[in-house]
Amino acid sequence: MLFNSFNFLIFLPIVFISYWFLCRKSNKAQNILLLCASYFFYGMWDWRFLFLIIASTLVDFIVGKQLFLSQQQKNRKQWLWISIIFNLGILAYFKYVNFFIDSWIDFITLIGYTNTDYWSLNILLPVGISFYTFQTMSYTLDIYHRKLQPSKSFLEFATFVSFFPQLVAGPIEQASQLLPQLHQKRQFSYQQAKEGLQLILWGFFKKVAIADSIAFIVDDIFAHYTSHSASTLCLGAFLFSFQIYGDFSGYSDIAIGTAKLFGIELSSNFKFPYFSKNIREFWQRWHISLSNWFKYYVYIPLGGSKNNQITTLRNILIVFLVSGLWHGANWTFVVWGLLHFLLYIPSIFSIKKQVHHTKTYKNIWLRSLKEYSQILITFISITIAWIFFRAPSITEAFGYILQAITHLEIETYQHPMGYRMIDYFVVLVVFISYEYHIRKDERAPFEFSSPYARFIAYTLVIFGLLLFYEDHVDRSFIYFQF
Repeated sequence: MLFNSFNFLIFLPIVFISYWFLCRKSNKAQNILLLCASYFFYGMWDWRFLFLIIASTLVDFIVGKQLFLSQQQKNRKQWLWISIIFNLGILAYFKYVNFFIDSWIDFITLIGYTNTDYWSLNILLPVGISFYTFQTMSYTLDIYHRKLQPSKSFLEFATFVSFFPQLVAGPIEQASQLLPQLHQKRQFSYQQAKEGLQLILWGFFKKVAIADSIAFIVDDIFAHYTSHSASTLCLGAFLFSFQIYGDFSGYSDIAIGTAKLFGIELSSNFKFPYFSKNIREFWQRWHISLSNWFKYYVYIPLGGSKNNQITTLRNILIVFLVSGLWHGANWTFVVWGLLHFLLYIPSIFSIKKQVHHTKTYKNIWLRSLKEYSQILITFISITIAWIFFRAPSITEAFGYILQAITHLEIETYQHPMGYRMIDYFVVLVVFISYEYHIRKDERAPFEFSSPYARFIAYTLVIFGLLLFYEDHVDRSFIYFQF
């Protein structure tokens, strides 16, 4: 079920009313309702894949219990490996078997072997499998490292694994943050509900008025890049940067806002990443829950930055390559991860790296032209890397860049549907300016001291939704493919 669908507009009020009016006196009843609603929400895509979620839930619940009870380190490692092999096994099968088969077919075709039909295998990718497998693995890893005690309630753990607002595209929640909220009694809070509705509205604006409105242009430019000049290709890459940001951060806002309606707080996943002054800061602001997962469960276990800089570089390289493969079974994502690693290297050797980290979370006002230029350079670097993320193959990604370099003409891009391009630029300029204004708190998009200013903001956002919404377009979220 899509957030931006009519079904969800019916589903959410029904669950909300049932949750607070029929189940308000019982925490167990609330969790049962959330679990049933989550399974229904996910089953609307393909009910067969519910068995994967249930199996992952059962395995990690049992493993968590055994990890806690086992005293011998050998036995604890064996139980941990059961969780890791099971979760990474189903992830590898559904997500990467096609990738390796296609790579093998490409290789044997290259050396002259043409009979490749029997190698083909079409495996469907379950929506959100990369997210909930990482979430359940973090549970067993934390118990193994004695950072967490296992849940005593299978109901609470199953709800933690399948909680519908963040089930299919995050944020990837750690058990220590979400499980206690499912265990304690929740009381309705008007303030929390208001904040949730504000985030949902802002998330829908990002998705519909920003991401979906420019998606058609991006698709057209990338599909016909060989017939365009540098100006149009730069436009396509620039717009994709905002398409993927509006799409993914919009989903996160809707997820966080929806969870608030049920008295549950999820982790922030985006902190205005395009205002970053370097790649290090960008990854402290972009898809934060995934960055933290790799930090705690890959980077630190490898040794982090405790040893020399060569070892640190190796560990960061591994994280970016694994992160690239996590995003998709395609060599384009490996190159994308490698590019971010290369862009990350200067911050490792920078004396001021700790200063950048402090500024990231204080969100101080930028005071110099130098800082603005750093933001611009970082954004351009990220945008170039996004070309590999967006292109269907490495060949087309390099072809896109080569076309832009060799055809330096300036042309006027004509929208395929005849719409005025100036309308899109006006919306983007207003959006960027508004985000810069509210950047001190990503969870408060409509917090103004003046009620008149808040009314104007609401009006503009709703107008933007109505202006760019197309009822015949049913666009999924980009990160559902991961």
